[in-house]
Amino acid sequence: MASKSAGISAKKQQELQTTYSNYKNTLQQLAQKIGDVEQEAEEHKLVLDTLEPLPGDRKCFRMINGVLVERTVKDVIPALKTNAEGLKKVLDDLVKQYKIKQDDLEKWKVGRLRKLGNSTLVTPTKVDSQAVRLYGCSYRRKITSRLSSRDAISVLRQAGVDAESGNRVM
Repeated sequence: MASKSAGISAKKQQELQTTYSNYKNTLQQLAQKIGDVEQEAEEHKLVLDTLEPLPGDRKCFRMINGVLVERTVKDVIPALKTNAEGLKKVLDDLVKQYKIKQDDLEKWKVGRLRKLGNSTLVTPTKVDSQAVRLYGCSYRRKITSRLSSRDAISVLRQAGVDAESGNRVM
């Protein structure tokens, strides 16, 4: 009796692997964007923390579209706060997109396994291993701070990171 995995055509296996790779790449891109936006938000916070104690009429410089312009602290602080709030909204939207795409991937995997009769489907288990390499332990803090604990543990497991210690697991 032939195994069920042998019954799957090479073309079908290639389609499944391509679909899985597309999901994986999308998750990695979202994780990268989350990291970039978080870094920019941290920079805004650092600048705000530096400027707030200063007198409002003090001169400061701000980069606008690559041009350094002279402003006063009282002019710059409201713009920075607005930008920081916008970054927070973008970050929340990206995290929601990440969770939705991750749920889609899980549903797809479950659906494929059911259709294949739980036969062996070769798929990498470390969905975000590249993101973990990029961010290391900070990736754990970034993702887990925005997800429920169940979702965060799932993301970390898929990424090959121990949820307790934050260390990569091989």
